[in-house]
Amino acid sequence: MTSIGTTDKPFRIEKRQVYEAYKAVKANRGAAGVDGETLEMFEKDLARNLYKIWNRMSSGAYFPPPVRAVSIPKKTGGERVLGVPTVSDRIAQMVVKQMIEPD
Repeated sequence: MTSIGTTDKPFRIEKRQVYEAYKAVKANRGAAGVDGETLEMFEKDLARNLYKIWNRMSSGAYFPPPVRAVSIPKKTGGERVLGVPTVSDRIAQMVVKQMIEPD
């Protein structure tokens, strides 16, 4: 995954890959993460937000934020804790998923 060529970024991640990952996350919808940012809020400054994800991932400086813990009931009784990542983190995860699991 290291870069060869004219870029000074250590990881080769195309900006288009981040945009495609965003489209996949948007199609899945989902709740806001620990930061409270919804997909609609993220889209208000879409270009800047996608650029930040691309820049951090391609430079190796991306660190995922904490996830929001949500308790959901189990069919057999009790609860299970579900982690809800932020919109930005869901996009970053989708970039990686699409890179390691191509169509």
